[in-house]
Amino acid sequence: MSTTNRQVRLAARPVGEPRPTDWQHVEEPVGEPGDGEFLVRVLCLSIDPAMRGWMNAGRSYIRPVEIGEVMRAGAVGRVVASHHPGFAVGDHVSGSFGVQEYCVSNGLGVTKVDPGAAPLPTYLGTLGMSGLTAYFGLIDIGRPEPGQTVVVSGAAGAVGSVVGQIAKILGCRVVGIAGGADKCRMIVEEFGFDAAIDYQSEDVRKALREHAPNGVDVYFDNVGGEILDAVLLCLARGARIVVCGAISQYNSTKPQGPANYLSLLVNRATMTGMVVFDYADRYGEGIAKMAAWRAEGRLKSLEDVVSGSVDDFPDTLMRLFRGENRGKLVLKIAD
Repeated sequence: MSTTNRQVRLAARPVGEPRPTDWQHVEEPVGEPGDGEFLVRVLCLSIDPAMRGWMNAGRSYIRPVEIGEVMRAGAVGRVVASHHPGFAVGDHVSGSFGVQEYCVSNGLGVTKVDPGAAPLPTYLGTLGMSGLTAYFGLIDIGRPEPGQTVVVSGAAGAVGSVVGQIAKILGCRVVGIAGGADKCRMIVEEFGFDAAIDYQSEDVRKALREHAPNGVDVYFDNVGGEILDAVLLCLARGARIVVCGAISQYNSTKPQGPANYLSLLVNRATMTGMVVFDYADRYGEGIAKMAAWRAEGRLKSLEDVVSGSVDDFPDTLMRLFRGENRGKLVLKIAD
């Protein structure tokens, strides 16, 4: 075991896109676990669009990462030392360990995972927060019914790809919005979506009229901006919009709100924000359901794993905003 812990800390709050100067690369001695604690060797880091919001100082659903603090990140790792009765050396675990090589934990919010049942990156994607976000957002807020049309943006991403597959399992017609012909082909051929719209080359509103002629019953929004406005003009009566994210706006200094919001009134529709942490007491339910679907071959996992070190975190994060990832983006920092 190394005696040095390499970390990435937040050095400044970004204005627009994060820059290399917004990060501080630090080395410090590996922490020693005390009574009731254990030491985790971090193996894989979860790279999420929400990270951009955590870097801001403003009020949000979770406290911001402070200047000088290790950047917050979900991760999976292996216990390498323990003085905790519930965690033994060799256990594989998932938790918010941060962008660093080692983390001392008291076990709060940490769960054991089985690398024999699924690859470790899957516990950051389909069987992790991304999958749980898709599951509870779609089922509890979207409330889709068999035969209804579900549209999801960011459909080739970690959350969107799972949303579409769950909607198909529930008997819905599913239309995905993604960027580029390859991603659109993937969500149809690999994930079973009924149709795909390439926002880079198609008129989204016109394509929605074609693929959802009776209107959109459920819209799961991961991008916001112009695509949200286009979908608002294509709603069915009583539509439900799940506001999960707005990646198109995260680096904007002047975020664009919906101009077509009156469509909610006309169509007696609802738009509801969704934060996965609100369902913490039901995580077990969601994981069990998705694990069963996965075992049956009805739910596929896609992890985009980048191998490197913690120092590669800043550039790996920017892959999200450049639209380079497919499925769940993971930074693997150790075997």
